[in-house]
Amino acid sequence: MLSWQIVQVVAAFLLPPLCFLVPGVVGVLLWKGRPALGRGLAALSIALLWIFSLPVTGRALLSVLESGYDGPVDATTSAQAIVVLGGGTRFDAPEFGHDTLEMASLERLRYAALLQRRTGLPILVTGGDPAGRGVAEAVLMQRVLEQEFGVPVRWVEGASNDTIQNAARSRKLLAEAGVETILLVTHAWHMARAKMLFERAGFKVIPAGTGAERLSGSRLTDFLPRASGLQDSQRFFHEVIGLVWARLRSQETSE
Repeated sequence: MLSWQIVQVVAAFLLPPLCFLVPGVVGVLLWKGRPALGRGLAALSIALLWIFSLPVTGRALLSVLESGYDGPVDATTSAQAIVVLGGGTRFDAPEFGHDTLEMASLERLRYAALLQRRTGLPILVTGGDPAGRGVAEAVLMQRVLEQEFGVPVRWVEGASNDTIQNAARSRKLLAEAGVETILLVTHAWHMARAKMLFERAGFKVIPAGTGAERLSGSRLTDFLPRASGLQDSQRFFHEVIGLVWARLRSQETSE
């Protein structure tokens, strides 16, 4: 659990908004001793926060990641199974009396349920317990799919703590069942990294992205800073860092 917390702290410094606030804090500390540099850093911090908090900026960034992964899946697909990636756990939900799933996970499960009804394919859910809560995210996903969506789950992979492990452990489970081609369900902004890692694990992947953003129909408020814009920008930075890290890991293992 401690290692998970350390990772979260490091990630916070690499991602918005903290990565944009740090130059501002440094600028304030330097304001008296080196006023020109201090003012410059403070202005840079404000400008970055403003720009990357715009909904139009966040959507534009995510659209780069989502390109090609947001189309509908053909019901006559050649896939042999549906693999659903966890999107986060909501801890201590008072209305449920226990941990439950974040909205991102629920969006993915909703789409997976639709695909299962269309195709009849068996489902694998994958997601571990990096925070050490005692219940794997995959178990929560299974409960929601079966009890709330009325869709059966054949495989539950609850030992993985990141997308690299999701791919490797899912491959081990599905290889035993002779599954080579999968429908991979995750958010469209996460699909580029997920698809790369699952293909590296040995799967033939048919992307089944959900939650894609749209650049059309922008409103005046999309050009004003909002929390939603900052969240989309954060997702973009998170995925870019994840892609770089995954490729570095790949180079290490190949050497």
